[in-house]
Amino acid sequence: MMSSYELTTAWQRYKQQGDARSRDAIINQYAYLVKITAGRVVSNLPPSLEREDLVSAGVVGLIKAVDQFDTGRQVKFETYAIALIRGAILEMLREEDWAPRSIRERVKLLERTYLQLETNLGRPPTEEEVARTLNLSLEEFHKLLVDTGRTSLLSLDDVLVGTDGGEKLHLADVVRDDGPGPVSEVEMRERKRSLAIAIERLPDREQLVIGLYYYDGLTFKEIGKILTISESRVYQLHTQAVIRMRGYLQRDTALFH
Repeated sequence: MMSSYELTTAWQRYKQQGDARSRDAIINQYAYLVKITAGRVVSNLPPSLEREDLVSAGVVGLIKAVDQFDTGRQVKFETYAIALIRGAILEMLREEDWAPRSIRERVKLLERTYLQLETNLGRPPTEEEVARTLNLSLEEFHKLLVDTGRTSLLSLDDVLVGTDGGEKLHLADVVRDDGPGPVSEVEMRERKRSLAIAIERLPDREQLVIGLYYYDGLTFKEIGKILTISESRVYQLHTQAVIRMRGYLQRDTALFH
């Protein structure tokens, strides 16, 4: 592992001089992020994939992060890299299309239910209200959330915003900076504003889980210890938060204006 001084020097040599050795050293320095992220993305792999497949996709994301990172921006490289690593892994899994149709239909049902109840109530529905609407006991509903979250690609790295032109926003785009022009900067600010508003609409505990997981990089187990709740309960809160936000950002953009 390089010292802080050595790492700073490596970044300077790579970005200013295009030094290939410095680039390789930086990639090696942050290689640990790939395994950590791959282990967190999905708990159950389809039979056709191995854990090394996730790692390989993650390495592509890490290399992309190193090449695109702007050291002059006020963004931690780890935050930026994890977003691109996770995005690369999820993209590979989406291409495999391994999620059973029943899981996808279950997610869509939950998404519709959350959004419809919020529209009717004028506030985020409680777990009890959602469970009652689905004719489930609270225990059955909690199990549904855990099973859905563990066996599908429910993640904020999935598509958050789609535009008329087919352009899509991923969580990585929130920290990404490829030197966009004035028009792109305005569009990105608007998208970030929509994302921030969507997060603010979440119940407090779900907001906290989203922050600790995506921005602080904690595992569900670590979050559970902080909140003094079980890992399964963290899964439930994360699943609910993502489903709510998918509804906000994809199906009811009028809420943001």
